[in-house]
Amino acid sequence: MCGITGVFDTRGGSGIDRNLLHCMNQTLTHRGPDEGEMHVEPGVGLGHRRLSIMDISSGQQPLFNEDGSVVVIFNGEIYNFQKLVSELTALGHQFRTHCDTEVIVHAWEEWGERCVERFSGMFAFGVWDRNQQTLFMARDRLGIKPFYYTLLDNGLFLFASELKALLVHPDCDKTLDHQAIEDYFAYGYIPEPKTIFKNTFKLSPGYSLLLRQGQQSALPREYWDIPFASHGALSEQEAAEELIVRLRNAVDSHLMSEVPLGAFLSGGVDSSAVVAMMGGLMKEPVNTCSISFADPAFDESDYARLVADRYQTHHFTEQVKQDDFDLIDRLATLYDEPFADSSAIPTYRVCELARKQVTVALSGDGGDENFAGYRRYRWHMIEERLRSKLPLGLRKPLFGLLGNIYPKADWAPKFLRAKTTFESLARDSVEGYFHSVSILDNKLRRQLFTRDFHHSLRGYQAVEVLRSYADKSPTQDPLSLIQYLDMKTYLVGDILTKVDRASMAHSLEVRVPLLDHELVEWVSGLPASMKLRQQEGKYILKKSLEPYLPHEVLYRNKMGFAVPLASWFRGPLRERVRAALLGNTLASTGIFDMVFIKKMLDQHQSGRRDYSAPIWTLLMFEAFLRNTLNVGNVSYTEQGQKVA
Repeated sequence: MCGITGVFDTRGGSGIDRNLLHCMNQTLTHRGPDEGEMHVEPGVGLGHRRLSIMDISSGQQPLFNEDGSVVVIFNGEIYNFQKLVSELTALGHQFRTHCDTEVIVHAWEEWGERCVERFSGMFAFGVWDRNQQTLFMARDRLGIKPFYYTLLDNGLFLFASELKALLVHPDCDKTLDHQAIEDYFAYGYIPEPKTIFKNTFKLSPGYSLLLRQGQQSALPREYWDIPFASHGALSEQEAAEELIVRLRNAVDSHLMSEVPLGAFLSGGVDSSAVVAMMGGLMKEPVNTCSISFADPAFDESDYARLVADRYQTHHFTEQVKQDDFDLIDRLATLYDEPFADSSAIPTYRVCELARKQVTVALSGDGGDENFAGYRRYRWHMIEERLRSKLPLGLRKPLFGLLGNIYPKADWAPKFLRAKTTFESLARDSVEGYFHSVSILDNKLRRQLFTRDFHHSLRGYQAVEVLRSYADKSPTQDPLSLIQYLDMKTYLVGDILTKVDRASMAHSLEVRVPLLDHELVEWVSGLPASMKLRQQEGKYILKKSLEPYLPHEVLYRNKMGFAVPLASWFRGPLRERVRAALLGNTLASTGIFDMVFIKKMLDQHQSGRRDYSAPIWTLLMFEAFLRNTLNVGNVSYTEQGQKVA
């Protein structure tokens, strides 16, 4: 696992500032503390930070082909590299190392842009071909590894594993994107391909990018998408048996390592499934890591222990303090742009624990999206059945009225909290799902933002992110559609981003076998009834795992990786939150209605309403302004937000 950064002069200039490239590269030392090298030649500079995992003695980067005309910098793992080495060797290519990085160089020489279609793994890389004067870049199919880029006014194209490396360049535009701010306060993260900055972008999962000297634009090309293509008739038993074979193969491919390897074990179905497969594949006991909470409402450690005992793992557990909120500013510097998933705190701590024992850890991320494990999927399908019985023309006025008059009942049992359901039923399927995943719904965002900020959006609303993916979705099955939407947004923008930054902060490589692209393709083709059946999410996964995991692990209620924000903001963080949100940083932006923010704080801290999620979202935005942009006084224009 590594960090990469590069500078390419699209106008054909000869000078690359080596010192500036070095500074950019050094910002990524946490991603690769073992080595840091650069390659500079006329018109291009490439930097690499290495965390040694494979071929420790000879896998240094940047890495070249035989005559030095092609060079690569690479972050990730190519799990099928040995097969590709055999194929490329038979075609006449010569390998000097035993690492997966060299495969990329020769695959580019042999297959050009289509080389990326041959790779199985998690990756973000850049290949410079001097003879063709081209820079080829790609990101893995599911977005496990990050890739940021920007094209400056002077023709310099910059790219890196994290935003912080690009921000080192003095010409990098730090104008904030108002649409991205609208997205952030809806989703809690900024969906691909946007970043918080107007002229800086993420390369979307499953996309590549080819630049030639003289080319003044960057147009990514999609090379893969989740197919959701039916397998035809397949019995439940056949599906369960094949799923175990495919799951075992996916985990097996992720075990290659020359350094200590282990797994996260939360006690949930997904991480337990990965550990169960590892237990049957590895000769030595698996190293497993868990964190616990003092509050039993959040603690899953007993379930993790059940799995650890069954597979006789070397199990390590540490308790996370319930007042672990000193990480707030640290998280802001890790993510470089606003990021509001509060489970980033325990994720950071479990990565910290794992790094004490191993350098590589397997996780269960992706299971909920693959197998329909989220509770919101069940509620959405109930709502879909109601939508199918009444046309939108009838639902919108009826349920819109009910949603308006029904009281917001945060205090009530969930089955009595009908306001959100009524509001969702007044919408079409995509907007209804957007309403269910939004941190601040449309009404709250209208109240939060100033009139001038709303005007600057020119009618843009965050739901357009989901609509754009729904329009290109390969499936119209109601459940498969929202799985597709989550894989394009929440999975990559939240889950994988959270894990990448938290793990890399500790120089830990995390692998996600449930996101092996061949497994994802196959699972996507299973009928929806095998994923969600009679309100049981992950149905076929759980059935297939019954011989491998305890019943109480498979069929207990999902707990999640949460922190007690509501009580924090009424107790130990009470004054700190008020100082942060009502201070000068947010007020100076012109974005927020400060009267409404004070009203939210007052109502939450008095116990009348639960605004913990919006408050945390604001708190992380304020931390971003202070820590990433060093905001004191900020000036704004109608088109965007500029640091003074």
